[in-house]
Amino acid sequence: MISNWQRFRQYFFQDRDLGIQLDISQVKFPESYLIEMEPKMQHIYTQIGALEGGAIANPDEQRMVGHYWLRAPELAPTSEISEDINATIHRIKIFTKQIHEGTLRGEKELPFKHILVVGIGGSSLGPRFISVALLKETDPCALYFIENTDPDGMDRILTQLEEQLDETLTIVISKSGGTIETRNSMEEVRHFYKKQGLEFKRHAVSITQSGSHLDRIQSEEGWLNAFPMWDWIGGRTSVLSAVGLLPLALQGIDIDSLLKGAKKCDQLTRKIETGQNPAALLTLMWYTLTGGKGGQQMVMLPYKDRLELLTKYLQQLIMESLGKEMDLDGNIVHQGIAVLGNKGSTDQHSYLQQLLDGPDNFFVTFIEVLKDREGTSIKIAEDSSSGDYLQAFLLGTRKALSQKGRSSITLTIQEINAETIGALIALFERTVSMYALLVNINAYHQPAVEMGKKAASEVIWLKNRALDFLVANQGKKYNIEAIAKEIEENASVDREMLYKILQHLVANTDNGIEKIIQEKQGKESIIEEFEGFYLSRLN
Repeated sequence: MISNWQRFRQYFFQDRDLGIQLDISQVKFPESYLIEMEPKMQHIYTQIGALEGGAIANPDEQRMVGHYWLRAPELAPTSEISEDINATIHRIKIFTKQIHEGTLRGEKELPFKHILVVGIGGSSLGPRFISVALLKETDPCALYFIENTDPDGMDRILTQLEEQLDETLTIVISKSGGTIETRNSMEEVRHFYKKQGLEFKRHAVSITQSGSHLDRIQSEEGWLNAFPMWDWIGGRTSVLSAVGLLPLALQGIDIDSLLKGAKKCDQLTRKIETGQNPAALLTLMWYTLTGGKGGQQMVMLPYKDRLELLTKYLQQLIMESLGKEMDLDGNIVHQGIAVLGNKGSTDQHSYLQQLLDGPDNFFVTFIEVLKDREGTSIKIAEDSSSGDYLQAFLLGTRKALSQKGRSSITLTIQEINAETIGALIALFERTVSMYALLVNINAYHQPAVEMGKKAASEVIWLKNRALDFLVANQGKKYNIEAIAKEIEENASVDREMLYKILQHLVANTDNGIEKIIQEKQGKESIIEEFEGFYLSRLN
């Protein structure tokens, strides 16, 4: 039997120029596996080449997918796309210089020191991850994010900016321009500026598709600037477009190095020699660990505080790309890899017990950073530094998993900087593309996401119908059944949904809706509680 050391040496990958190492030796696959999979991988390399050449990747929308062109505009299929990418990066640098040098200021002529990013999903997760990963005390601007339509969450961020609002530049990001959460957040922020006696347009920048609803708003109102999103960029792969480059450049991050790292990783992962291609090796590990059928959990364990948000970023990239009901042939497959986890060693205290003794329905991906910090470290105990102990916990956990027969992958980077972060992003983007092709699904099509949006619109419609009815019958008391019958049109009203909606209206007193809770034998009856919603007052 091959020893652990021999297996490690046989399957260890490293690229010294990029500063990346990949260890797949802790995955239980037979020695013949890579050879047997080679014909499929060669076919995938051809398919990836077609995608990069401009092949239609999303047949429903007849659009290409070209996030790799963002860091190599010369590879774009048309000169127009190449010129647009280069021109946008140039404009981002000019705008950033204006902000940093103070030639473009707020309404009260104060320089911008705070950047509020309003977006959701891909418009927030990537930029936020990189912002935290590369944060420095000397950054010229601080980034804040509003990424949900939670009023309390918005208040928490806006309260921090209240005293510096004229020094705050707001970037609104929405590809379609119609994302409800972003629209809501933008209007809340607009109202906040107005309350402080400031004009929103004099502090606002948009990132959206040309001609979108958001684009029309910024044009009509005369915002400070507008940057493009293109139809060939999906939200979860947009971080190296203006979506991420603009706020990150304003923070003070070297976006050229981000792009350089991603480009170098793209070049590396275009290799058709599987053993020299880390994305191909990761793809094959995912495939053998899931049996090609998905359903497994990927536990991400980055052993670095700066990488704490990597898991959240990868959740969207991987789960939205790979979570598919049907394959390309129309077969129901229910593909997907669930991504969970957080940073080591902090959070392994909370779930390592289950990883070792619980169900074997997962695989771990360790992210190791060799460089501990800038400067020297003191010795704490046992002639070892804090960083020595951090690595010891990683290697100890890895060994414990191996002893329990649990699989793991270890991805090592030399240090955290803009180039290595760019490389990490490109590596996982490429792996997702390859794995999707290997299991015969479309990584760039997400019809299920629209189902939730459609259902949310139906809830708002039902809420408005119920509210209009109660307003028209102020002071009269109705149970759920009576309200439902009054507002039903062509389809039956979901009584449970209606009750939940009315509960929310009651909890927020500005709606003026009250609930009568009847008691039965001194105890609140759940059934009787349903009888008694009414409008007590009009605002």
